[in-house]
Amino acid sequence: MPAGTITAIRQQTNDAQRVNIFIDGEFAIGISLNTLTRMRLAVGVHLDDHGWQQLVACEEADQAMQKALRQLERRPRSVSEISRYLQRKGFREAICQQVVARLQELGLLNDADFAERWVANRRTLRYRGERALRAELRQKGIAPELIEDALSGEKDELGEALRAEQAARAVLARYLKHTDRLTFQRRLGGYLLRRGFASDLIRPLLLRLWREAHPADDIDDEEHY
Repeated sequence: MPAGTITAIRQQTNDAQRVNIFIDGEFAIGISLNTLTRMRLAVGVHLDDHGWQQLVACEEADQAMQKALRQLERRPRSVSEISRYLQRKGFREAICQQVVARLQELGLLNDADFAERWVANRRTLRYRGERALRAELRQKGIAPELIEDALSGEKDELGEALRAEQAARAVLARYLKHTDRLTFQRRLGGYLLRRGFASDLIRPLLLRLWREAHPADDIDDEEHY
C-alpha cells in the first residue's frame, strides 16, 4: 500500500470524470471525481496505510454504485438482481451491501414497487397469468409476501380470464393453421399454460375459440384438450 504524500492529481485523458493520483512522484491509483471529493484529496495531503485503505474502499464503492445505476437506467431492478450483478462483477459483499443500502435510501431500489410494476407490465403487455408471475418474481428474489401483495392489487377471476383470452387471440391465427381440433387445443393450450394461466380458464376458452373459427363443428362441451 503506497503510503505517502500526494504530489500530483491529473485528469485522465479518456475520461473527464476520473483523475490519476500520484504519491511521492509515482502513479498510485485512478479514481473518480466523486471519490476525490469524498476523500477531500489534494496535492500535499499525506496518506498513511489506513488512509490508503479508505481511499481504495471509497473508490470501489463508487465504481459499484455507478455500475448499479447504469443497470437501473436500463430498467427497474430488484434488490436481489442488483446484489447478484455486483457480486458477478467481483465486488466484495460488504461493498454490495453498502451500495444496495444507499440505493434503498435514495428510493431507487424498492422490491414492493418493483413487484407492482412487474405485475402491471406483464398483465398489460405480456399477457402472463398469476402462476407465471409468481415464478418470475421468485426468480427476481422478491419475498413471498410482496409477491402476494402485488398480485392482490389486481386479483379477480374476470381479469385473469380476460388476460388469457387476450394472450390467445394475439397468436390465434398461428394455431388455427392446425385443422385438427385436438392438435389446436393441445398446442394453444400448451402456449397458455407456459404463460401461467390456469387450466380451468384455458379449457372453455379453447372450446369457444375453436367454435368461432369452426361453427359447423359439433363439439361436446365436456371434451377437454
